[in-house]
Amino acid sequence: MEYIDLRSDTVTKPTPEMREAMAEAEVGDDVYMDDPTVNKLQEKAAEMLGKANALFVPSGTMGNLLALLVHCQRGDEVIVGDKSHIYLNEAGGMSALGGIHPHPVKNQADGTLTLNDILEAIQTEDVHHTITRLICLENTQNTCGGVPLSLQYTQAIGKIARENNLLLHIDGARIFNAATALNVSVKDLIEPADSVMFCLSKGLAAPVGSMLVGPKKFINRARHLRKMLGGGMRQVGVLAAAGLISLEKMSTRLEQDHVRAKKLFEGLKQFKGLVLDARAASTNMVYFNLSDEVKLSVDQIIDEMKKRGVLIDWAAPRRFRLVTHYAVDDAGVEKTLKALGEVLK
Repeated sequence: MEYIDLRSDTVTKPTPEMREAMAEAEVGDDVYMDDPTVNKLQEKAAEMLGKANALFVPSGTMGNLLALLVHCQRGDEVIVGDKSHIYLNEAGGMSALGGIHPHPVKNQADGTLTLNDILEAIQTEDVHHTITRLICLENTQNTCGGVPLSLQYTQAIGKIARENNLLLHIDGARIFNAATALNVSVKDLIEPADSVMFCLSKGLAAPVGSMLVGPKKFINRARHLRKMLGGGMRQVGVLAAAGLISLEKMSTRLEQDHVRAKKLFEGLKQFKGLVLDARAASTNMVYFNLSDEVKLSVDQIIDEMKKRGVLIDWAAPRRFRLVTHYAVDDAGVEKTLKALGEVLK
């Protein structure tokens, strides 16, 4: 059976054009920095995001960890959202491998951290306290509904960071989705940040890889730490070739995914027992909860949907996340709604 897969945009498979480019990629040893395709990808990423340099890394989790390790010393503190991926879903890497202390701040419903909460989280100079070194934002903010954080908000956080001698890192796993939804350039959206990580392997559809961008000195140190973490890769131009197509072509079609998420959201309104997030379908994600009148468990719903050719996954007890991507077309949205209607009956 051919499935409509809404579990995540990480399930995207390389396009035929990517596969052709991968087969024909010119390669070299990237640890020696002589893989021409990787070098081209890094130059392209740095140019598009307006930063001096970039580094190709195996995963977004490694990219975020590298940024934290470069920016912070052992014992330093990082202000993070309490629903952020860095805090919840990266296996505690900052603490386990960097000795870095997270200071979680409440994520608001719109994905933001309030300016006042950030200011209050900055430690005073006291021998009893950790040293606040870094603020981390996530854009789009996944667990808050995939909402994009605005240019104005990001600029305000950048101002706080500068005024308090702090650094700003953006976990921009889906930063191109955010820029598309806000109708701003990615370069402008992340301009206040000292470093940014973004994924090639989600909505941009590359099979593997993420990019870390920032100043040259920052990237040079990140490259050294990447090797320490086992992320030094050899003839990896075969993957970078797909990443180039992600940047050049897949980044310009994300609005289609957003439109289909909105269609999915509107269609879900017809079903009793579903409580949709107010900000659902801001980008390519739709979140909803099951009300008490739905007697089926999440596992039962997942199983019944699979029987009907649709793959979905739960986000929390009684909560689902549906994610659109280039492999989900209008017919896929209709099939999903039809299947869910049958299951809920």
